[in-house]
Amino acid sequence: MGQDLRNLCKQDPKDQQAKMSEGHEARFLEKLENEFPTKKKQTNRFGFLNIAASVIVLLGLSYGAYQYYQVPTKTVEPIKVVEAEIKTLGDVSPDLKKVEDYYLASINLELSKVQLTPENKELFDGYVGRLKELNDEYKTLTIELNNNGPNTATLDALINNLKFRLNLVMRLKEKLLEFKDDSVTQEIL
Repeated sequence: MGQDLRNLCKQDPKDQQAKMSEGHEARFLEKLENEFPTKKKQTNRFGFLNIAASVIVLLGLSYGAYQYYQVPTKTVEPIKVVEAEIKTLGDVSPDLKKVEDYYLASINLELSKVQLTPENKELFDGYVGRLKELNDEYKTLTIELNNNGPNTATLDALINNLKFRLNLVMRLKEKLLEFKDDSVTQEIL
């Protein structure tokens, strides 16, 4: 049976002290060192590469900062292109602007109402070609207005050009209606 440790301690003489043998502590420390390996000195195989990478990064940052903060020694002046201010009818007079806006809006509105089909494409292309010619002529008249200044002949020519374009679009619509009516009549027969 087990004995109570408290009773054993009371029974042992207190003056009895255990003496350790000679060199016990030295042997104990030696065994302890053998059991636990000492820390090996870590060799840094990549130490040279770490230093080289740091130098490269430092050089790159230095070059970038130099380029960023470098004051340009030679400044290049941008070439200024002097463009003549192109005047239109609206620039000459507010009343002429209203006329120009009316005609251009009417032309665009009528063109937007045109329904293009494969059957009427050839007819439409012919009218659009003529409209392009009139538009180019209008640009030429605008340049003439800028070069010579506003005069009655140029202003009348610009307004007539707008009228011709609107009339051409109206004729296109009429022709397309006739073309549509003819194709409906042919389908009935």
